[in-house]
Amino acid sequence: MKFTDLLFVYIFLAALIPVYFIGKRTFYRNIVLIVFSLIFYAWSNPIWLVLLLGSVTVNYVFGLLIGRDRGSGRAKLWVALSLIFSLGMLFVFKYTDFFITNINAAFGTAIPLTNILLPVGISFYTFQIISYIMDCYWGKVEVQKSYYKFLLYVSLFPQLVAGPIVRYSVIENEIDHRASSTNDISVGVTRFIYGFGKKVIVANSLIDIVDRYFGSDPESLSVAGTWYAVILYALYVYYDFSGYSDMAIGLGRIFGFHFDENFIYPFVSKNVTEFWQRWHISLGTFFRDYLLYVPIFGKRRQYASLFLVWFCTGFWHGASWNYIIWGLYFGMFIFLERLIGAKRLKKIPAVIMHIYGKLVIILGFGIFYFDDKHGGLAALGTFFGNLVGANGNPLIDPGTQASLLNNLFIIIAAAVFSAPVIPAVRAKLQQTDAGENAIGIATVVSNVAILILASLLLVNSTNAPFLYWHF
Repeated sequence: MKFTDLLFVYIFLAALIPVYFIGKRTFYRNIVLIVFSLIFYAWSNPIWLVLLLGSVTVNYVFGLLIGRDRGSGRAKLWVALSLIFSLGMLFVFKYTDFFITNINAAFGTAIPLTNILLPVGISFYTFQIISYIMDCYWGKVEVQKSYYKFLLYVSLFPQLVAGPIVRYSVIENEIDHRASSTNDISVGVTRFIYGFGKKVIVANSLIDIVDRYFGSDPESLSVAGTWYAVILYALYVYYDFSGYSDMAIGLGRIFGFHFDENFIYPFVSKNVTEFWQRWHISLGTFFRDYLLYVPIFGKRRQYASLFLVWFCTGFWHGASWNYIIWGLYFGMFIFLERLIGAKRLKKIPAVIMHIYGKLVIILGFGIFYFDDKHGGLAALGTFFGNLVGANGNPLIDPGTQASLLNNLFIIIAAAVFSAPVIPAVRAKLQQTDAGENAIGIATVVSNVAILILASLLLVNSTNAPFLYWHF
């Protein structure tokens, strides 16, 4: 079941919301959320629910043991065993075939692939559990002694399958003490609908165009066609993933949870470092707090830790070399920006920095897209094919011109609203009472329009899954 399934919107939520709010006690509401979250997760494959519950149970026990033995050597042992178990499960389900394939290629062996299905959301809930275990060990949070409350934290359906990675400290108090005010529900519904529209109206439209370009023979494209497709792909990933995050944050808000932001208009960034401070924030801060500042290589080798973080960032996204290259690619530019220093970067004209940043980011998404299924990284040579004479690629082609004109409205809308236009207009209108009233009316009208349009688009159409469900 996906957030953009009509079944989810008009049956699952329509059943959950009245059942949830009919009771006033937090205990009752927690149980309702657990039951519906487990139904939500088991919908695609009930076997995956067994894995989730097993991971929750094992790490719940490790958490209790860490709390009991905190400050002793035994606590380190429990942390180590928890990490071995959690990362081991992630490795088995996500990376086994990747290593078998590479061993076969390197040594000429013929070890059969396992073809294990990747459980939805395992990368996200594994990292949530790890953050909880580490914070318990460091004394940043109290150990959760209630099994059902820990289960609620891990299984809470808004963020279970594609993030954001919610720290236990963020919702620790809200598990026991929360209330859903009228404003919370209104803000939550609006945030959910905007995310719904981002995915169904914008992201699905963009990926249709991209797949027409890159789905057949990307190496034969014109230079303009390649750039056109990869720019749209970068916008697609943003609208797809930030749309999911908006829906998750909105759903959490409806039920009284306040999740941290996961995207803050990343395409307005002036450099790569700033981009990653605005993009998939929950993953970036996870690696920052649990890997970068842990002196694995010693303080004198901080750059080794930096590249380890970016190797892990790429590898977390998928069992394919293009993701590892993608992570190290961004790590290289962040390393260079650190060498140059923030003060020197500020002296460079803003226009030049924006051009530099966008070029690096767009090329990065090209690396991200071209996994082994799509012909490999060789297709990226088409970016500069006309300039260097590679493959004899033309500079532009009539098909790209026609596609750009036919999809001009959705492309302009996607580009404009990837910048903080709506917050700027809202802030301007909020300065007067008439403006406040206009905001209220516009919000209601846009909510209804987006919901109707997105629902109509989902009828008799293939609903593309969220990209980050694969990770």
